[in-house]
Amino acid sequence: MHQLLAWISETTLHLVDTMGIWGIWIGMILESACIPIPSEVIMLSGGWLAAQGSLSFAEVVVAGVFGNLMGSMIAYYVGVTGGRRLLDKYGKYILLNTHHLEQAERWFGRYGESTVFFTRMLPFIRTFISLPAGIAGMKAWRFAIFTALGCIPWDLALVYIGFKLGGNWTIVEQYLRPVSYAICVAVLLLLVWWLLRRRKERAV
Repeated sequence: MHQLLAWISETTLHLVDTMGIWGIWIGMILESACIPIPSEVIMLSGGWLAAQGSLSFAEVVVAGVFGNLMGSMIAYYVGVTGGRRLLDKYGKYILLNTHHLEQAERWFGRYGESTVFFTRMLPFIRTFISLPAGIAGMKAWRFAIFTALGCIPWDLALVYIGFKLGGNWTIVEQYLRPVSYAICVAVLLLLVWWLLRRRKERAV
């Protein structure tokens, strides 16, 4: 797993180095479209390029935010157009039913804005929040607005750190990587716990 993630990081860095601002934009589209490309590598290295004068600070942030928004909308519409149908058909195999979908719809109806906004600033989770928002039927304009608002502070902070640290930006990425691992493990454990709980309830 570690070797795979290291390869992904190296490939991402090569993309930014060779394509510059377009590499940042494309990389952030892919990252937000549920492809596990580390935004930390993209935006920190973008900040380093800004420090070198190859790119401006503002255009790196704008490319990152717009890439995030475009990729998120792709994943959102995948959830809207096909996610509900897939869950209706195959959800029973992972203990999901219509009641759970209705609960998700109510959740995003009440807390969708804050959920999308704050999860955009969390490693790992930020990549995948678009699909459930689309499946739950969150309004597209609300999703787009709060996605953009949530991406701005995350992207801005990473670019600023990369700008200030220059060639030492990899130090930060090394510290952020264990945090991403921890969040990923926590989400998986919660999912396993929830599935076991649902199975136990059905057995009663």
